Amino acid sequence: MLKIERILCPTDFSEFSEKAIDYALSLTRHYEAALVLEHVVEPLTSGYANYAMPDSVYQLYGELREHSETQLRELVKARGADLHVQVVVHVGTPIDSILSIAERQAVDFIVMGTHGRRGLDRLTMGSVTERVLRKAHCPVLAVRKPAHDFVAKEKDAEPVQLHKILLCTDFSDFAHRAADYAFSLAMEYNAEITLLHVLEEVPEASQIDAATAEAKRKLEQLVPADAFNWCKPQCVVRVGKAYQEVVQLALEAQTDLIIMGVRGRNVLDLALFGSTTHRVLQLGSCPVLAVRI
Repeated sequence: MLKIERILCPTDFSEFSEKAIDYALSLTRHYEAALVLEHVVEPLTSGYANYAMPDSVYQLYGELREHSETQLRELVKARGADLHVQVVVHVGTPIDSILSIAERQAVDFIVMGTHGRRGLDRLTMGSVTERVLRKAHCPVLAVRKPAHDFVAKEKDAEPVQLHKILLCTDFSDFAHRAADYAFSLAMEYNAEITLLHVLEEVPEASQIDAATAEAKRKLEQLVPADAFNWCKPQCVVRVGKAYQEVVQLALEAQTDLIIMGVRGRNVLDLALFGSTTHRVLQLGSCPVLAVRI
């Protein structure tokens, strides 16, 4: 059974990151985890190498940190959070600060907001969320304003309304790790789970039936033996472009959460945009949990 004991949620106070706080708090409540809520104050820089920052600048940093801490506490208070939340404000670059605290505090899970298409549709991979997704050693839940979400708004309702999970797999080691998280979440929330594999390369039309049957067999092998006691996993195989089929099925099924395994990225990957995970982040209708090993 997977344990999620510490969750990190960085926020820049934007609409997207505040949405991520809702998700982080909900998951924290359900897993009885500790939450680290972080804001990063980016330092002022000078174009002159030997330029000394005046004392007023350091005073400003102190004021910004104090103000940010107050904002973070107010965000938690406004949501009625009655759990352990650690508020942290750093001065530094967001990516380095986020990854550093995640490593120091042995974080099990990172929840972040993303601007969706605008924030990710770049050849240079510029967004903070994307870079954390690529470099973090723990799973990252990327949240943008979805068509629908699994955070309950009704008073006294269960904090997480997670009904449908879509696990996308290519049968790699990364995908097997993602399956562990998918079934853990499905069991915790008694959610429906669909396992999807997309056949992108089928040599001939006459081989589609055989390839589909083999893929379904592999999907069924990913299902834990006891899972049939508490859910009815569905195994789906589609033919086409992976990210397009993932996005389409998520829309059709009104999926609440997509879970995907993420491969390591090499130097060439940094210059090219088009991985399945990033396209699903761009175009998907719900949050995406990216799992690496």
